[in-house]
Amino acid sequence: MTAPSPTGSLLAPLWRSIAVFRFAALGYVVALALNNLRQYAHPVAAVPVLLAMAGWTGYTAFAYARPERRRWPLLGVDLLLTMAVLLLSPWVIGRAGLAAGAPTLAVAWLAAPVLAWAVTGGRRWGVAAAVLLGAADLSVRERVNQSSLTGGMLLLLAAVAVGHLARLAAVTESRLQRAVELEAATREREAATRERERLARGIHDSVLQVLALVQRRGARLDGEAGELARLAGEQEAALRSLITAGSTATAGDDGATLDLAELLGRYGSALVSIAIPATPVRLPARIAREVTAAVGAALDNVDRHAGGRAWVLVEDEVDAVTVSVRDDGPGMPAGRLAEAAGQGRLGVAQSIRARLAELGGTARIVSAPGRGTEVELRIPRA
Repeated sequence: MTAPSPTGSLLAPLWRSIAVFRFAALGYVVALALNNLRQYAHPVAAVPVLLAMAGWTGYTAFAYARPERRRWPLLGVDLLLTMAVLLLSPWVIGRAGLAAGAPTLAVAWLAAPVLAWAVTGGRRWGVAAAVLLGAADLSVRERVNQSSLTGGMLLLLAAVAVGHLARLAAVTESRLQRAVELEAATREREAATRERERLARGIHDSVLQVLALVQRRGARLDGEAGELARLAGEQEAALRSLITAGSTATAGDDGATLDLAELLGRYGSALVSIAIPATPVRLPARIAREVTAAVGAALDNVDRHAGGRAWVLVEDEVDAVTVSVRDDGPGMPAGRLAEAAGQGRLGVAQSIRARLAELGGTARIVSAPGRGTEVELRIPRA
């Protein structure tokens, strides 16, 4: 079992305080032992016990300073070693000395594991350690009186107070971390907005002007030249609408939803059949727009390569929304998409697959010569 120890920087001062307490308590233990050594039943045995306590104090100061070590092995050994020092007290000091009021070998040093448990696991763990050590302290005494009970009660109070403080520090650090993440996300959105505005300016100064020029000069021409001019005018209007709305789309879409079925229904025509559910297919506004754009890119490919005849099917499932675009065109041989991408023609890669990948979805394209092409877009609802 692993201790659910918060390892954040806000708890570091508590661990340093526990280390300081251990050394101070050890000094008090040594002072008492030197003062009462002649009254001990086995004074020579007190020396290795004190040396073990000093070594363990130094080791825990190092071990607890590293968050990855604040786990059950260290916590368990800390508690057991302290209990061992308590249980050795009747033999080293003598039952008579303890009955006369002499303190145990651990004295205040026994509070250190209680504090460590409280900081690691909160009030419950601290109280559990206090109860175990309090019971061990009472078991070595000949008589249970008010003085002996006071020590156990002080351990319980310290466990509750320090455990509560540790939990508050953990909650505070979690909220602080969340605030930092939100601030970082806000900065990323602002940077993305500035980049979109920069790209919009570049498009406006180059592509839009060229499209407008083609549209104006070709408007009076007949045949294919006139058709190209009309298409240039449509693309200019679409691009202008996109870059105008791009800077506000992200902010305005927070929490808003759109009906994907309604958006895709606009693609319906004599050549494009749309099959949609009877009920609205609600998706976050940004996701709905991106999926609609991906379907539009797929239909553009159908128009260019398969004669324009297509069938669009929308399936609203519990955990995902699936949109399929199928045509009865000539299809593609295996490896054709990879070959096109290698030649720098990234229509499918960027307009369809990249869009779906950014949304956490998938785009599956199935095609074979003479069997048409099917594009399946799947968007998880989570």
